[in-house]
Amino acid sequence: MLQRKASPGVDGVTWQEYENGLEDRLTDLHGRVHRGAYRAQPSRRVYIPKAGGRQRPLGIAAVEDKVVQQAVVTILNQIYEVDFKGFSYGFRPGRSPHQALDALTVGIQRKKVNWILDADVMGFFDNLSHEWALRFIEHRVADQRILRLIRKWLKAGVSEDGQWSETNRGTPQGAVASPLIANVYLHYLFDLWADVWRRKAARGDVIIVRYADDLVLGFQQRADAVRFLEQFKERLAKFGLELHPDKTRLIEFGRYAARERKRRGEGKPETFNFLGFTHFCGQRHKTETFTVWRITAKKRMVAKLKIIKAELQRRKHDRTSQVGVWLRSVVTGYYQYHAVPGNIDQLRIFQRRVNRLWRNVLVRRSQRARKKWEKFAPVFERWIPAPRVLHPYPDTRFYATHPS
Repeated sequence: MLQRKASPGVDGVTWQEYENGLEDRLTDLHGRVHRGAYRAQPSRRVYIPKAGGRQRPLGIAAVEDKVVQQAVVTILNQIYEVDFKGFSYGFRPGRSPHQALDALTVGIQRKKVNWILDADVMGFFDNLSHEWALRFIEHRVADQRILRLIRKWLKAGVSEDGQWSETNRGTPQGAVASPLIANVYLHYLFDLWADVWRRKAARGDVIIVRYADDLVLGFQQRADAVRFLEQFKERLAKFGLELHPDKTRLIEFGRYAARERKRRGEGKPETFNFLGFTHFCGQRHKTETFTVWRITAKKRMVAKLKIIKAELQRRKHDRTSQVGVWLRSVVTGYYQYHAVPGNIDQLRIFQRRVNRLWRNVLVRRSQRARKKWEKFAPVFERWIPAPRVLHPYPDTRFYATHPS
């Protein structure tokens, strides 16, 4: 689904402008595509803040490029959904980040998992090979028109501050076709290889969950994890890629991790982050059975609060009711993603910090003495919803969608 409110590309044309004479425009675009006269425009490069203060480059395509890319992606999804592995969750129809989170938690709890490999492919979207991407797609797609279109998008380049630059590698994050190209690339580079490795080379249980280029694997035996990691590095090198040395970690994690680490005097088991949540070993309070608890990753919360703070400063002269409507929408959206069982305390911390940020702005608007918290309580209660758990336990939802 294309976003009508999305920013314009290098041509500056918005969706509202493109809708004028839409039928004639689409007829002309259709004709150019079939005649081979269609030319892909470079992506407009912008940057968005990431957790930790860094910036992520995004490529914004022109409206016509988005239309053609969406049409091609719709066709290719029908082909590749038959091929893609069950442990691949990112940017696929009918799949979501929470399904990947559920699968990971259930896998750790139900399989013999004692070690977690949290792997990060360094700069994957910026460094994937155009040549390999096209070769992978050619395995299943014989239509030369589609292959030419994909080649045009990959070679269109980027425009930053009005300066065009050629792209010999990578696919722009933010482009409609990029997630599918990335999934196809990783399907051949990682999924097929890892699935065979799990079945034929591993000596113990192995679980795999992939969401786009975020990979988490669980191993029963540490020796398997070490061998897999070394062979995975070698395989990535064949495609000009490498694992991020600081973000790729092998940690002891699972139902026996706390006991074994305590026996060795090493303290609590380490944690790992996946899709915005920090995962750690714990127990169900009533039954004392092993479980994987998840709380909002610290960097994720800090990054969101920084965005809210900046926007509150921008809106500091707006009416309180206008700001309240906006804040309620933002906080509700945050809850909808993060309100998983076991995370309620972190949601309450988030709520209190949002209240504090808003209070600081409201106080500075007035020349009178600083008001006490109690004076603002009715405002907060009206506009900032209280957190509550919105998601079921992972095993409940996973088994409902995977009855077998």
